Amino acid sequence: MSITVTLVIIAITGLVSWQAFNNRDLFLKFMHYPYEEQRDKEYYRWVTSMFLHGSWIHLGVNMFVLWSFGTFIEGTFVNIFGDVMGRVNFLALYLFSGIFADIPTYLKHKNNQSFSSVGASGATSGIMFAFVLLRPWDMIYFFGVIPIPAILAAVLYLFYSSYSAKKESRIDHEAHFWGAVFGFVFTIAIKPELFSGFLNEIVNGMPF
Repeated sequence: MSITVTLVIIAITGLVSWQAFNNRDLFLKFMHYPYEEQRDKEYYRWVTSMFLHGSWIHLGVNMFVLWSFGTFIEGTFVNIFGDVMGRVNFLALYLFSGIFADIPTYLKHKNNQSFSSVGASGATSGIMFAFVLLRPWDMIYFFGVIPIPAILAAVLYLFYSSYSAKKESRIDHEAHFWGAVFGFVFTIAIKPELFSGFLNEIVNGMPF
């Protein structure tokens, strides 16, 4: 198996998360904590927090999603942009999706000492929505069982994330929403022709 950016991200995220499970100071230093970011200008947390997870299950789910969709997106980017720029653009998509996902909660909670979050969900949401742009009618299997077209899953995902963000929760649903939106827009920005391809697929690629 060749080394890919996807596998490198998974390895680094697993290592950092594992270390943080056993090192509370590291966990507190790396997590997304808008109050500290505002007070001490610790904006590096927008990057480090996406490599932390709250549990092995949290880590496993996010890395499985990254592996499932990231492998395809990275390969497609390599085909479109070439070996080097394809991987650079893929890494940029992942990192910037995660960073952008943290900005709304930073603005919302920068004076709230009780809010914090960790996880790669904003970044993986960006990867998933790049997949939706490229393959809108491919089936995604909810819980590994229920098939649903990617475009429909995307609409439901955005609706659920937007709705859940309005409620009190330990899950940062806003990060899911904005990471997804950023991933979709970023992919179009680096290759505008993909949007016309997406529209063509939506109209002409319907499986029914």
